[in-house]
Amino acid sequence: MAARVLPPPPLPLVLLLLLLPLSARDTVAAGEDFPRDGRVIDLDESNFEAALGVIDFLFVDFYAPWCGHCKRLAPELDEAAPMLAGLSEPIVVAKVNADKYRKLGSKYGVDGFPTLMLFIHGVPIEYTGSRKADQLVRNLKKFVAPDVSILESDSAIKNFVENAGTSFPMFLGFGVNDSLIAEYGRKYKKRAWFAVAKDFSEDVMVAYEFDKVPALVAIHPKYKEQSLFYGPFEENFLEDFVRQSLLPLVVPINTETIKMLNDDQRKVVLTILEDDSDENSTQLVKILRSAASANRDLVFGYVGIKQWDEFVETFDVSKSSQLPKLLVWDRNEEYELVSTVSSVINSIF
Repeated sequence: MAARVLPPPPLPLVLLLLLLPLSARDTVAAGEDFPRDGRVIDLDESNFEAALGVIDFLFVDFYAPWCGHCKRLAPELDEAAPMLAGLSEPIVVAKVNADKYRKLGSKYGVDGFPTLMLFIHGVPIEYTGSRKADQLVRNLKKFVAPDVSILESDSAIKNFVENAGTSFPMFLGFGVNDSLIAEYGRKYKKRAWFAVAKDFSEDVMVAYEFDKVPALVAIHPKYKEQSLFYGPFEENFLEDFVRQSLLPLVVPINTETIKMLNDDQRKVVLTILEDDSDENSTQLVKILRSAASANRDLVFGYVGIKQWDEFVETFDVSKSSQLPKLLVWDRNEEYELVSTVSSVINSIF
């Protein structure tokens, strides 16, 4: 019996486009005119793959017309779309009726509505962050940024810090080989900004409070915190510093920050307050911050009953309890009550 030679599997559209002559490629791209002016575009099974072929960064809302969450999301996307289109790396926002075009939704694993995905050069990444327009823009801006930015001057450093904003921590390397940072820039891309400064003045050294190189500065703009790492830039020392510095010294526990603890294996020293915004609580947080700066093997956090009573009740604490109350929590069901702030600090130091 003669052997059969099977034909090769079909090439993906993006690869086929690359293999076409330039003029043919232009014809394919011209066949679909996708707006880039900040409008949310409608895609379906007839033009979705074509959009992936010509749009580098495509943010897609897989929705169902009857879905209440989808209806609430729509105006947020309308607001975010022009801001995303104006980025240095423009992002086009699109929507797909995945209830109608179920085959397309199934191809990308859509099993609930809305499902949000960012396609970077055709590769999908599911987006599970905030759906509010301003926060969505900040998050997606981070997703399409380089893993590690290379800064060649004082002005480049200033622009990087200003453009990064205050939503994410940032790590600035001075005199650090960018290859040492690249791994963490990729690994923690969704959670922090990374940059390496190749040329900088003494004024920068004074501003970021380092006096020798190599140095890695971790900054939490939102909490006005800064920490410094001089090495060693090897083995686990560097990653430990990066991982621990992803969180502020003292974390205000809420529905957003609680998610940040999922990837952190440290135990949490949790302070439960009546109201985390009153003056007494502010002073207590300052004390906790001093303890946290000397003990990075623990996460220090605080929460007010007034702000999140449902979470506090999981620790058998209520408004009638004597507060503040402190406990050491393993982030699961195990926790150990500690009577006073001083006893926590004494046990740590």
